[in-house]
Amino acid sequence: MPGGTDTTPEPLASVLDAARGAGWTTTTLHLTGVADKAGFMELCARSLGLPDWFGRNWDALADCLGDLSWAPPARGRLIVVSGWQEYARAEPEEWAVAQEVFSSSVEHWRDAEAPLEIVLALG
Repeated sequence: MPGGTDTTPEPLASVLDAARGAGWTTTTLHLTGVADKAGFMELCARSLGLPDWFGRNWDALADCLGDLSWAPPARGRLIVVSGWQEYARAEPEEWAVAQEVFSSSVEHWRDAEAPLEIVLALG
């Protein structure tokens, strides 16, 4: 999963830097401007570096986040989701499914040697 802070606003940059310092892989999923499920899935594919077999649907996203064998090894993984409010207002049902996928994925990795955390940035 790629990681970079070139367009990440403070204080997110410091959070991502701290996670990277602990050996975690970090990614920011900037949803600003995403208006529909297709845009959300395309952004996930690009930003998260999902494998070619990613089917750009909710089940495929859950599969990718539930089986991270496609991703480089890491001590842990942090995904920060920013700019999500616009998408949540435009597609409330789709956003509810996204949150469910995120929550299930985090729970799946909760006690793993290399956990996954997904944080929704406010503001």
